[in-house]
Amino acid sequence: MKLYRYFLVGLLAFASCKSSKTATEGTGVVEEMSSKKIIRKHNNNKFPKTVDAKLKVNYKDPKESLGFSVKMKMVKDEVIWLKGTKIITIFKAKITPEKVSFYSPYKKNYFEGDFAMLKKLLGVDINFTQLQNLLLGQAIYNLKKTKQEVEIADNAYKLFPKNQLSLFDIFYHINPAHFKVDKQYVVNSLKNQRLDVFYPSYVEKNDYLYPEKIQIKAKEKNKFTNIDLNLRSVEFNKKLVMPFKIPSGYKEIEL
Repeated sequence: MKLYRYFLVGLLAFASCKSSKTATEGTGVVEEMSSKKIIRKHNNNKFPKTVDAKLKVNYKDPKESLGFSVKMKMVKDEVIWLKGTKIITIFKAKITPEKVSFYSPYKKNYFEGDFAMLKKLLGVDINFTQLQNLLLGQAIYNLKKTKQEVEIADNAYKLFPKNQLSLFDIFYHINPAHFKVDKQYVVNSLKNQRLDVFYPSYVEKNDYLYPEKIQIKAKEKNKFTNIDLNLRSVEFNKKLVMPFKIPSGYKEIEL
């Protein structure tokens, strides 16, 4: 696997949170509810200001399968700091809403640029806020910006724009027990592209509800990428130190 792939997968590995209490996964009978009320309950979910986590990442595509560890420190809406290891340090990274930066002590190279690199992995355009929402169990796009239709499907509230976007269709399944996302998926039928994100279970800690596991499946024509994220440990709302400086002498790379 090329080094930048480790980084891209690690970038997706920051938001599962382990706890001794697992949230319920369903309620049996789902009562009818307006889309506005569902969206309000979904947006009312609270989040910690900071997250300090250790995760295990498993990656698979048609050519290879591997696992590695990621340390993550995050200040919500501001910055994500990552360190990926596989016996040795593979990469260090800093992501802000403005840019993505990472470097490899192993390869002695670095990258600085925008979020276009994520499209290579997921097949869809995504910015900092959308990536953060995806990993926190929230809807990728702002549900209030477009009128949403609602159906009951798979023991959940299925939301989708009344007028789908011109380039792709997007769907959300909202859990009726806690109003986090059970799954969300983006489909581009013309290009035969699809991105599915599943949240098999959530855990509750200090009044915060987070995904315990996240499963990401990206498909483009006959190619696929599967990423499973599992948390090892986590702390919330602590003061974080996130040193990041690209060493001099490293070679800049283009992705």
